[in-house]
Amino acid sequence: MKFRIDRRSLLLTGTLGIGALSLPGVALAQATARGFTHSVASGEPGPDTMLLWTRYVPADGGAVKLRAQVSASADFARVVAEGEQITGPWRDHTAKVTVAGLSPDTRYFYRFVAPDGSFSPVGRTKTLPLGDARRFGIAIFSCSNLPFGYFNAYGHAAARDDIDLWVHLGDYLYEYKQGGYAPAGGAIGGRWPEPAGEMIHLADYRLRYASYRADPDLQALHAAKPMLVQWDDHESANDSWEGGAENHQDDEGDWSARKAAAMQVFREWMPVSETPWGSYEIGTLATFFRTESRLLARSQQPDVAPLFKDADPVKALTAFRDGPWHDPAVTMLGSEQEVWLDHAMRRSVQAGQRWQVVGFGTILGNLSTPADAMGWLAPDADPRARAYVQAGVTAGRLGLPLGYDSWGGYPAARARFLKSSQGMGANLLVVCGDSHNAWAFDLAQDGKAAGVEFAGHAVTSPGFESALKTDPKLVAAAMVRANPELKWCDTSRRGYMALTLTPDQARNDWVFVETVTARSLKASVGHSAIVQRGRNVMA
Repeated sequence: MKFRIDRRSLLLTGTLGIGALSLPGVALAQATARGFTHSVASGEPGPDTMLLWTRYVPADGGAVKLRAQVSASADFARVVAEGEQITGPWRDHTAKVTVAGLSPDTRYFYRFVAPDGSFSPVGRTKTLPLGDARRFGIAIFSCSNLPFGYFNAYGHAAARDDIDLWVHLGDYLYEYKQGGYAPAGGAIGGRWPEPAGEMIHLADYRLRYASYRADPDLQALHAAKPMLVQWDDHESANDSWEGGAENHQDDEGDWSARKAAAMQVFREWMPVSETPWGSYEIGTLATFFRTESRLLARSQQPDVAPLFKDADPVKALTAFRDGPWHDPAVTMLGSEQEVWLDHAMRRSVQAGQRWQVVGFGTILGNLSTPADAMGWLAPDADPRARAYVQAGVTAGRLGLPLGYDSWGGYPAARARFLKSSQGMGANLLVVCGDSHNAWAFDLAQDGKAAGVEFAGHAVTSPGFESALKTDPKLVAAAMVRANPELKWCDTSRRGYMALTLTPDQARNDWVFVETVTARSLKASVGHSAIVQRGRNVMA
């Protein structure tokens, strides 16, 4: 069945015509009016608080006051917490209400009530534990490109009862025009998002979020558990940084205006507070640190392409490697956030939290292109692809990274973070997304163990397999051989990660969905990694 989005239907009702949203054990309330357009969501949980989200468009398109209700039972016989917000066109009719007075480690039902007495769909959520916690499950997602396939990873995770929290590490959506970044044969299942053009202005970003949030599996995910979510680059534009982006051109207007629109709409449509970063205590078990590494303070990524045009590229690359690449002023997080993260992690360690879990948008582990990568290309490979891989091999031989949009472009900032973590005695777990592929790193600094990184594969966005003709297992083996920090990888499958924390052990499962070209809930664990507390390396 074609996934074809009618713009008016999308904005006013969120209707897709591809099946009603349903959750196990929850009968969703049917609104007596069509005002609630995109179901519900919850996020940024605490032991006694929760942020609740919905969107309601009244018939006259004006302002309304919505009431949020929380109950321990699906029939809402007793409402244990309430809150209200006035919303309207100035915030795209979205509403966010943070409620308090909840009990720790408790599952709740919630809904919104419109002025006419109609109800939103009912969502489920769960507060964070307080005090002793023996187990906590986190599902981790990134890189969800609508045209590249179905969000089966969301649907599979939403049906699980062993997960307590969702974490989305960015690229929740993509900014490109229809056909700009999509399969060569067109969108899978006709899943073209609106608007047809690239999202640049406020209205574009709003309509693109409306398109993505109409997906039934994404709605099911949001309605099942709370989410911690942070943006990466595609929520604004590809390879964005404080002062611009690779995918922002002069004829697209002022970058500051586009960045402001992207940030505003993200905060309208996502179950997030207005704070760009934060920490969340999971009882005595762990602290999760939500970060911002794109739009507020990130320095521009190094551009080494001109160095390959030098009369002596190796000499030029060597000079870059030994000089500008290590500039301490080049920052991923900015000094304010670096200090906050250092202090917040120290407080977690000093409080006896068993794990310090840090979410970054991009990979922290060191990755270089293997010397034998040229053999991965087909004999008739595009000359540009051949030149790109050859450049990577040349750089790799000199100890330079596979890419510069990740922490590989910010080695001084990476060293500061890892030294800080080592100095405080953290049990560091880094989780990240962005690359579309799955990775497991033993992070090191100055020759000593610093922590472990679990890097997640994409929900749908294609990985190395889209450009290479070689057996993915051979690619993975070569990557591991060439990169001492890298202990395992998968470069061809889609899905999500499931991280299980216990007091003395952390286990990460890379869950691979069977397909993204058809709607399916079939998935399996393709690899698992275990870390024992106090080791900072995988077992």
